[in-house]
Amino acid sequence: MIPVPSGVRVWLATGHTDMRKGWASLALLVQERFAQDPHSGHFFIFRGRRGDLVKIIWHDGQGSCLFMKRLERGRFIWPTPADGAVSISAGQMGYLLEGIDWRNPQKTWRPEAAG
Repeated sequence: MIPVPSGVRVWLATGHTDMRKGWASLALLVQERFAQDPHSGHFFIFRGRRGDLVKIIWHDGQGSCLFMKRLERGRFIWPTPADGAVSISAGQMGYLLEGIDWRNPQKTWRPEAAG
């Protein structure tokens, strides 16, 4: 689990990104697509063309971090390219990284009415 400090925003880059890119190239995309500073402490998430791989860049105040996750089965749920840059909560990022639909997570258990 990635520790998410309070006040940090999570940004998704819509569309697909070349997953051969490293931290420096993704940081340049942050400046171009988001008009944000990649050293701001926010999380920036990029998805590959096939949809089973994401890369996250983050500057934690001490250094630059690059995280990668590939799903063995399934695909990451991603907004449409028309949405532009999308901001999600840290909780939604947790769902996203588990391969769960972060837009509308469903509980698997509901309490029954007392009768």
